[in-house]
Amino acid sequence: MKTIIFTDLDGTLLDSDYLFREALPALELIKNNSVPLVLCSSKTKMEIEHIRKKMINSHPFISENGGGIFIPKGYFQFQITNLPAGRQGFKLQITEDEQYSVIKLGADYTELRNELAGLRYEGYNTRGFGDMSIREVSELTGLKHSDAKRAKERDFDEPFVFNGNSKAIAGLKRRIRAKGFNYTQGELFHIMGNSDKGRAVNILKRLYAKQYRKIVTIALGDSPNDIEMLQNVDYPVAVQKKDGSYNRELVRKVNGCIKADGIGPEGWSRAVIELLETVVL
Repeated sequence: MKTIIFTDLDGTLLDSDYLFREALPALELIKNNSVPLVLCSSKTKMEIEHIRKKMINSHPFISENGGGIFIPKGYFQFQITNLPAGRQGFKLQITEDEQYSVIKLGADYTELRNELAGLRYEGYNTRGFGDMSIREVSELTGLKHSDAKRAKERDFDEPFVFNGNSKAIAGLKRRIRAKGFNYTQGELFHIMGNSDKGRAVNILKRLYAKQYRKIVTIALGDSPNDIEMLQNVDYPVAVQKKDGSYNRELVRKVNGCIKADGIGPEGWSRAVIELLETVVL
């Protein structure tokens, strides 16, 4: 039985300063037991690669809320081009670059930018990362200048801000859906194509099952855009937010959700160690 861990980053494995010091005990246990740790985030490829380098992580990762799956070349002992069609029979788009086999699930970034422009034309005052300077993204998110630059290098998902009352927000969401796109809402809004973290997780689960036959899966997250990811694993874990609470929507919609004892990476580490030691190992 092979254990696979999928995890969100911001507010989960990373703290409010985008550090993972408090998660080091669990990361060491994961490394010592050769457990694949798949980073699954709204962050871009460049952002995740930067974090993977710090963690010395060489496993596949999922970028931009499930928009793309990046699998290091030679990682699996078979050609992933033979992967069956995805959800609803859609043919999966698999491309190769120098480092990765890339499974594209999300919309093209130019489509998302055009959609935001259309929403502004309709009277919705939306402003995406593509409309902001690196400095503005840094001030909005708290990211350092270099990290904000990586956050603007987007492929499948556009974060944006929208100031409006609950009625205006409901109207905005309806218009996004009506135009054939999806969205998430957390500290920022995100507009994306027909993709989510759960769909990407399921594809990687199929690949891991083909490699190891029997697998058990864990996922950790803290916000609504993690719901689909947590709904598609054996052990879903909700991590406490900065104020010590759990996201109500996530806990309500994920059956059997385990509540981590601790905020951010501290709770992440405790939950991972407990699951690995008492359930999995």
